[in-house]
Amino acid sequence: MSMAESDHDGRLVWFTSSYSNGAGGECVECATTDNCALVRDSKIAEGPVLAIGSEAWRSFVQAMAG
Repeated sequence: MSMAESDHDGRLVWFTSSYSNGAGGECVECATTDNCALVRDSKIAEGPVLAIGSEAWRSFVQAMAG
C-alpha cells in the first residue's frame, strides 16, 4: 500500500491497495490527512468512512510491511 497526498484543491485523494487487481473483489480505499487515515469500501464510495488516528495507522502499515 502506498501513501497519497491531497491534491492542489485540498480534496482527499483516495487510493487502493497495490494488491487490488481491479476486478471488483473485496478491497478498500484509503486517504490520509494530517491527523488520520480514512478507510472506505471501494465499491461504495458514498458509504461510511472509518477514521483511524495517525499513530495507529502508522503502526498498522509498519506491521503489514514487516
